[in-house]
Amino acid sequence: MRRKRVRCPLVPTANRILSSHPISPRFKTLVCVAGVFRGDESCTSVTMRHWNHVWHRLKPSPDAVRGLERMKKNYVLATLSNGNVSLLVEMAKNAGLPWDAVLSAELFHHFKPDREVYLGAADLLAYKPAEVMMVAAHPGRSAGGASLWLRTGFVARPLENGPGKEPAAVVGFPADVSERDFLELAEKLG
Repeated sequence: MRRKRVRCPLVPTANRILSSHPISPRFKTLVCVAGVFRGDESCTSVTMRHWNHVWHRLKPSPDAVRGLERMKKNYVLATLSNGNVSLLVEMAKNAGLPWDAVLSAELFHHFKPDREVYLGAADLLAYKPAEVMMVAAHPGRSAGGASLWLRTGFVARPLENGPGKEPAAVVGFPADVSERDFLELAEKLG
């Protein structure tokens, strides 16, 4: 079947789904929406479940767990994602991620980069925005937090843009701290 070249408006679609459905089914709906935009309208429950759970099976980069464990000695570590809480908990258990807290945009009924997500996360942890650092592996991802006075960090991921593509450069990324991996970030932060 020939694929349609349609720009998929997932963020507006996701916001519409979030406002009208419980959070968990939203990912299932988005997988089907993406399938329809690809020209694959046969979104079966088996296909949907398989793709919906890809996120649950992700493996961390080799440096991630060791770097996070080193930082955990001196800092409160929390994930903040647009993924739902159950997904983030399962990912953390599967990957051995040492979070002190698992925070989701789901808790604030908004998606990043909405300010309610960043400010709500800082508030739940009883920190002022300036006391929080958002660390991202994607250039620009922590910009939403930076605009709210959160500190920003960048950790380069060699495969972030896909195999055979140039990774985002550490130099030139507008962050308070930019490092090549989580071990270097842990060393830098102390």
